[in-house]
Amino acid sequence: MTEDASFRDGADKPLRLRALDADDLAVIAAITQDAVFPVSEMRWDRKARRFALLINRFRWENGRQQPERVQSVLAFEDVMAVQSQGIAKADSDLVCSLLSISFAPAADGAGRVELTLAGDGAIALQVEALEAVLRDVTQPYAAPSGKAPSHPD
Repeated sequence: MTEDASFRDGADKPLRLRALDADDLAVIAAITQDAVFPVSEMRWDRKARRFALLINRFRWENGRQQPERVQSVLAFEDVMAVQSQGIAKADSDLVCSLLSISFAPAADGAGRVELTLAGDGAIALQVEALEAVLRDVTQPYAAPSGKAPSHPD
């Protein structure tokens, strides 16, 4: 994954969020809705028990009206197992669109994180405890199409 961008004085600072419960994760889910990532930028380090995605997300902070993109790392710690539906690591050219992220806790603090993707895809993470981090790693840039997703009210 890439290193943090160097943000100039006066420029917006990179976003850094940490989720330790379902409510915190809902904030990260809202910020990452409609983010895209190629399957090749999905990593699970079994030994470190860490799952990470390098995503391109829309940046809506500060009431921006024009679409702007930024690359961010979305990482989950204490991951015991990863399952995917509708995607395969061999599909390295496939670009996935992230629709939502949810957490279903178990009684012991462990649980299941579900990343729902467009096109009936999903990634399920079995976690010992919920810990997610979202961190911007590049300067914002204009969305190539100049368009942003819209959702009916």
